[in-house]
Amino acid sequence: MSGSDEESVWQARRQRALIALAGAARFMTGILMGTVMAVYVGRVGSEFAVSMVLTAYYVGVMFFAPVWGAIADVTGRRRAVMVGTGAIATLAVLPLTVVSGPWAQIGLRALYAVFAIGFVPVMLTVVSARGGESGRGRSLGFFNSARAAGFTGGQVVAGVLLGLLVPADLYLFIAGTSLVSTVAAVFVHDPTPTPDRKPTLDELLAEIRRRLLPTADERAHLRTNGLRWLYVGLALRNMTVMGVMSLAPPFLLDSVGVTEFVMGIVLALNPASQSVFMLLFGRLADHVGRKPLVVGGMAGSGVFAVVAGASALPAAGTTRILVAVAAWVLIGAAFSAMTTGALAFIGDVAPADRQSELMGLRSTAKGVGGVVGPPIMGAIATGSSIGTAFLVGSLLAFAAAMLVAAALVESRPGGAPADAVAVDD
Repeated sequence: MSGSDEESVWQARRQRALIALAGAARFMTGILMGTVMAVYVGRVGSEFAVSMVLTAYYVGVMFFAPVWGAIADVTGRRRAVMVGTGAIATLAVLPLTVVSGPWAQIGLRALYAVFAIGFVPVMLTVVSARGGESGRGRSLGFFNSARAAGFTGGQVVAGVLLGLLVPADLYLFIAGTSLVSTVAAVFVHDPTPTPDRKPTLDELLAEIRRRLLPTADERAHLRTNGLRWLYVGLALRNMTVMGVMSLAPPFLLDSVGVTEFVMGIVLALNPASQSVFMLLFGRLADHVGRKPLVVGGMAGSGVFAVVAGASALPAAGTTRILVAVAAWVLIGAAFSAMTTGALAFIGDVAPADRQSELMGLRSTAKGVGGVVGPPIMGAIATGSSIGTAFLVGSLLAFAAAMLVAAALVESRPGGAPADAVAVDD
């Protein structure tokens, strides 16, 4: 191997490490904040108030993921978008060290999400481009594995630090993990194309409006291989899963009867298992196609909600914990399959100049589910029980699986059908 080849390999490994660190730290920050805030709000508020912790996050995701994605595409300054939004997100955490009211915390959670979500569509575009057509699934699988490691660390750390630190110190720790992600993003190389000219502010705003509110003749790319129905399915599925996750901390503590430490371990099983499943399904997506993973992952999400609700039924405490463990490993597999398949599908069919936009629209679709699902389940749980809310909510994920099974056309290069086609659905 020549010196230049060795340098190239070293640079590639360095970039993979930076991407993994930035992703793991960003997702660790988000899940750590969400879990500890749900516990703090649950100590003084209703199930509905607890559900709003997650809804507040997804309000920011829903409205701003496509904005940051569009800005990144139009300007070509993707790294600047990641770093700038990450820095402001870090600053948004700091007021939580002095604010204690539940609704003030929820409001700051929404503000954090507005800027933290700038990381996701841009980094996904960078990772997708690094993989290319032949290795996109594996590249995305690697990134999502790092993401899962961040989630795992966040849940475990939440269970440990809730019993060791006062809220102010714990939120300061969260700000520190956010800063780590931002610093790592500074050194990430962006291999995606850069526009020939820099747009003016008026042109930038006009382009963002055009992309976010396209006219009827500018929506053809959303019909490629049934892409728009993927977004609808993601929203429905996320209504189920985010509804369950919003109530999971108090449900595990009060209904299943675990300690805060065990709660953290159970919640960590989902992202921990993703570290393995993401790599597996990343390779599978390049061999069997994208659609089977999306359909199976959405159906599995419905099964997860049913099993999670059933974890409160056994009389023996050990049995309740084992059922909960099974549920959270199941959602790790289901999410990994769905996410890897969906991201690869979008990467296959998205035009080159709309990659970040459509990756951001995926976050928006998930955000719709995250905004609508938790308050619905919170209201049902307040009127009946959390277990009943989980059972009712599972129907939405099953509906999502049936929708994408009927509406999506396989997009894998070399698959059947091999090429992207417009679907008049």
